Amino acid sequence: MPQNASYAPFRRIPQGSRILMAFSGGVDSAVAAVLALRAGYHVTAVHMTLLPGGEDARRKAEEAANKLGIELVHADCSAEFERAVLRPSWDMYKSGFTPNPCAICNPAVKFGSLMPLMERYGCAAFATGHYAKAIDAPDGSTILARGAYREKDQSYFLFGLSQEQLARIVFPIGGMTKPEVREIARELALPNAESKESQDACFMPPDRTAAEFLHEHFGEQVPSGTFAAVSDGRILGHHDGIYAYTIGQRKGTGVAMGVPAWVSRIDAGENKVWLTTNPDDLLRDSIVLPCARWITKPVETVTFRAQVQIRYRSRPADASVLLSPNGVVFIRFDVPQRAVTPGQAAVIYDGENLLGGGWIPT
Repeated sequence: MPQNASYAPFRRIPQGSRILMAFSGGVDSAVAAVLALRAGYHVTAVHMTLLPGGEDARRKAEEAANKLGIELVHADCSAEFERAVLRPSWDMYKSGFTPNPCAICNPAVKFGSLMPLMERYGCAAFATGHYAKAIDAPDGSTILARGAYREKDQSYFLFGLSQEQLARIVFPIGGMTKPEVREIARELALPNAESKESQDACFMPPDRTAAEFLHEHFGEQVPSGTFAAVSDGRILGHHDGIYAYTIGQRKGTGVAMGVPAWVSRIDAGENKVWLTTNPDDLLRDSIVLPCARWITKPVETVTFRAQVQIRYRSRPADASVLLSPNGVVFIRFDVPQRAVTPGQAAVIYDGENLLGGGWIPT
């Protein structure tokens, strides 16, 4: 893998140290553990329980750990997951936002709850199977960079991490492609070497959206409302709750307008979902972030150039970014962006390096 030769994931870690590995038992975390073992480190794998009834996931992790001959410990994070991820995400859906549970979970639970276990098990670093890179900067700080495999780059979900966390994190597969990871899994006959890609949100059943799952999970009644036309305000139909809709959505409204129509705005106060037949209504040329989390904070308080990604699956867009003295971030896109969605993260990059990001407001 000559294209990845310059990436050194196990930086700063003394040879022979113990690494705490976040371990689902899936192909990515299992191969990450293999790479740590091959590099001369001891591995303690920790498997999180996030929801009741996770016996299948636990068994998968145990099978993979046994195959690798590594210690596996279990951490019940279900209470923290409910408090810090599920409840806020559901509250956002009910308010007309579309949250990103993975980006909420990473700093609060996956890293926030598991990293403190390093001390208990005598570990020098914390590792995960994310496709991302942590790189030492000349000034002693840590740069968070995109994974080498852009199709699976997961740096977007990690913008909420702190410098303190990144200094102790390693991403063993950050310099690899998914086919390379699978090949190692096949060579070692690891469980799930051929498994399908997991959902973006780990708690989602395959036949549910995150909003549907959370509605069922909390069992709360939600008020019904109406669909309205952006063009003239007329009522087009009724819905059973705004939580089920997101900006830019085309299918699933049940409203027939004779031509394609998209959700352009969600009014939580009136429980109204606005539909438009004009795709230009979905375009926005700017975002204002009331606050942002910075991994590598720009020193300029004047406009600087960057690339901004407004959702996980979107391409980064060239933009001018102004970091004001009071912390408010103003972003203006060179080309207007489609379906900028409240509740998603706007993540700011300088090329491959992630600078920071913030939650998109209404």
